[in-house]
Amino acid sequence: MNPRIPERTLIEGAAGAIETVVAVPQGPLRGIALVTHPHPLQGGTLDNKVTVTLARTFLALGYAAVRFNFRGVGASAGAFDEGVGETEDALTVLARVRARFGEELPVALAGFSFGSFVQTRVAQRVVPEGLVLVGAAVKRFALAPVPKNTIVIHGEMDDVVLLADVLDWARPQQLPIVVFPGCGHFFHGRIVQLAEVVTRMWPPRG
Repeated sequence: MNPRIPERTLIEGAAGAIETVVAVPQGPLRGIALVTHPHPLQGGTLDNKVTVTLARTFLALGYAAVRFNFRGVGASAGAFDEGVGETEDALTVLARVRARFGEELPVALAGFSFGSFVQTRVAQRVVPEGLVLVGAAVKRFALAPVPKNTIVIHGEMDDVVLLADVLDWARPQQLPIVVFPGCGHFFHGRIVQLAEVVTRMWPPRG
């Protein structure tokens, strides 16, 4: 596969087809990175710019970068399932990709907004190398506790998920948060910086 041309395919899931995009780097694989997108009922797709940026960042780090559309989005079958079915689909995609590239490879999980909620659920079922949560949708959804080495990135001026709410969620877990000053929920104009920060902080410190 040409690493510059991601492969778009359909994987069979519990609700039907799951539209999936896989990009593979040149050289030995460092691991598999599963990236999840924002809320499907609010325009979120696997082509969201933050989602794509996270996938490209992990691709540059040597990971097979995998994105997929949640139920009812694009060519994915089914309907929105409050994160339950979305978690199952994420696990299905991850299992298929691990079977393809190697069960022994470490797994990185990264999610944006609603996708971060899904990834905290996925992390209850697999043991990831680390997590990256961007614009974590705390308070809107019940995010599961996360490992201490989780990278949490949030915009100071986020009006979709308030920074104060993220601090309230992170405080009991003693999780540090990387705050982008003057930045909103969608990281307009800060995409390159977002990629740079994730690259510098990965692998997460355990």
